[in-house]
Amino acid sequence: MAIEVTVPALGESITEATLGEWLKQPGDAVAADEPIASLETDKVALEVPAPQAGVMGEHKVAVGDTVEVGAVIAMIEAGSGAAPSKAAETPVDPPEKSPSVTAAKAADKQDEVTASITLSPSVRRLVLEHGVDPSQISGTGKDGRLTKADVEQYVKSGAQQAPQADAATSTSAQTPAAPSASSSQGGNRNEERVRMTRLRQTVARRLKEAQETAALLTTFNDVDMTAVIETRSKYKELFAKKHGVKLGFMGFFVKAACMALKDVPSVNAQIDGEEIVYHDYADISVAVSAPNGLVVPVIRNAESMSFADVENTIGDFGKRAKDGTLTMADMKGGTFTISNGGVFGSLMSTPIINPPQSAVLGLHRIEDRAVVVDGEIVVRPMMYLALSYDHRLIDGREAVTFLVRMKEAIEDPARLLIDL
Repeated sequence: MAIEVTVPALGESITEATLGEWLKQPGDAVAADEPIASLETDKVALEVPAPQAGVMGEHKVAVGDTVEVGAVIAMIEAGSGAAPSKAAETPVDPPEKSPSVTAAKAADKQDEVTASITLSPSVRRLVLEHGVDPSQISGTGKDGRLTKADVEQYVKSGAQQAPQADAATSTSAQTPAAPSASSSQGGNRNEERVRMTRLRQTVARRLKEAQETAALLTTFNDVDMTAVIETRSKYKELFAKKHGVKLGFMGFFVKAACMALKDVPSVNAQIDGEEIVYHDYADISVAVSAPNGLVVPVIRNAESMSFADVENTIGDFGKRAKDGTLTMADMKGGTFTISNGGVFGSLMSTPIINPPQSAVLGLHRIEDRAVVVDGEIVVRPMMYLALSYDHRLIDGREAVTFLVRMKEAIEDPARLLIDL
């Protein structure tokens, strides 16, 4: 007897998703609760588990199709499981994005090796990136499934071999083909079209809506990071030993932001129709880079958290964003956002707010610069801070005051301990 596989509940206010990838092909054996497909929503990617053990039946939708909650996407047939069908030997999915069409051919070959093995999207991406044969790697996950750590350890050990590709394909992936007579003047000019993920489409739409709806303005300040750097250097070993997590820069900025938001409540507020909603708590959204784009999970009640709590929460968000396991609940709400472009080397930027929030703080790289202190020119590790805000709600005086409070707390971290 066949059983239907339906789109599960996706979270509050989320009614549809995009079929991102089939993890099982018709004819493949599946275990109960084993992931058989991945879905992309406006905010996160999630896996669809098999409702029972059996054999993968018909796919009712194709990769890239939009599906609603409750829609039937596949069938699971009764049985102990047959050998993977021919469909499973050749992947339905398009190859991972690559620098050129010729390089994509090599990825196709590697896909043939990985198709018959069930891999999560993040593990599959890592396998293709390193060109390894997953059948040669021992899995430590549930039911022997491969984890990202398994692949990373395999690559680190140097045991991987070249992808299973024929000589002609390998050559074309590494060396551009000789130009034809019609293209001899300019060489190869390959193009590749890749469908935007649902997450990227949503990010693009929301950023444009923010620009069109809010009266955006950005105010800058700079901060001397000497005191924070010295504090981290002095206490990092004791902090890690006691709390089991590294003492990072973000902990200082989150706690400083909570103090500044308390002093300037409009920065932590939002417009709702003709009313202003003020919050007596600080739910800090932190921008985290994920494989499919930027996501902003929320540190809830950050104002009542310790440094260790903040650092543990941020570390967990980063790991789960990389693994693709963040949930809708992780992203819900938020009253203020901190985005750290400095980790990518950004010197200065004008970040865009995350509606319905009214402000976002941009952090940037730390670099030694000449500054004047007590009438003398000295070299100090400096960072630019940028506060973008909705000028309909936040006045320039309030924006400047907020940044000054941030500067005071970072340059004198003792203020964070005595609430000054």
